[in-house]
Amino acid sequence: MQNIPIKNVGDGTVSGLIDRFARQYVYLRLSITDVCNFRCNYCLPDGYQPPSQRQTFLRVDEIQRIAKTFASLGTEKVRITGGEPTLRKDFLEVAHSISQTAGIRQVALTTNGYRMARDVKLWQEAGITHLNVSVDSLDPRQFHLITGENKLASILTGIDRAFEIGYQKVKVNAVLMKQYTTKGLDDFLRWIKDRPIQMRFIELMETGEMDHFFKQQHLSGQQILTRLQQEGWQLKPKAITDGPAKVLSHPDYQGEIGLIMPYEKHFCASCNRLRVSALGKLHLCLFGEEGIDIRDLLQSDEQQLQLENRLKSALQGKREHHYLHIGDSGVRNNLASIGG
Repeated sequence: MQNIPIKNVGDGTVSGLIDRFARQYVYLRLSITDVCNFRCNYCLPDGYQPPSQRQTFLRVDEIQRIAKTFASLGTEKVRITGGEPTLRKDFLEVAHSISQTAGIRQVALTTNGYRMARDVKLWQEAGITHLNVSVDSLDPRQFHLITGENKLASILTGIDRAFEIGYQKVKVNAVLMKQYTTKGLDDFLRWIKDRPIQMRFIELMETGEMDHFFKQQHLSGQQILTRLQQEGWQLKPKAITDGPAKVLSHPDYQGEIGLIMPYEKHFCASCNRLRVSALGKLHLCLFGEEGIDIRDLLQSDEQQLQLENRLKSALQGKREHHYLHIGDSGVRNNLASIGG
């Protein structure tokens, strides 16, 4: 599989985070750890394998400088990802430091929900404004088969707890797989009928380690979209900080459906997000490039202007689209290494 280097790195003179295709970047996905305690069959079926050389994930002070610099360039939303971000012992400190950054309006968390029932109140107090929880099946046996963990009941309790303490909406992510989703869609629809959940179905994406699994299990989101529209679901307009999901609502449902379909023809046209890995690399795309090291510019507050210039310069090398549609996932072996 071809490695696609970053090219056309430009001179850093562009104002704000705007690329050559006039796309504006107001959304940062920030991974704070590669470690995950689940063994999802579509991501890390053998569980997290520590590298032979010890890695040091971003420190809190480095994370603060990332948030401050991105905010100064117009970023309004930061999503904390992993691995499983809540496994970090200083997770609450990390969340609080980002939430206190001037200009950051939303601090979202993507989690497997492992500690949600116990800790969601603490997350809220630390400044987490939005929650995304992975629930790939509502059948406990299937959930166990997919994730390697028998934790479904606890996670569902955690979601209900989030509503009890004041969260107005929770986004729930499920990866579309032929073996599970085709049969489980009606269960999800019943579940969100009277709950303010945005149920998001994400197309399985091909990565270097999972190409055989992809061929077995890939299910097009278009099939789900067609069915839902036939049943009266309607597409909603997007806000500037929204992610890539096509969101549908129905007058009979309190919940919503979101579809994330990276193989769709114009998927990249509305891209508004950049990624920073837990090791301090800027990734312009989920797929296809090695990343640009920015950690050397996170060691002092005096380096902010240099960091701004490196970010703006790098962004001029962002491609118009990924190459998933021709079977090229670039250098990405799994999604846990970059926060999905």
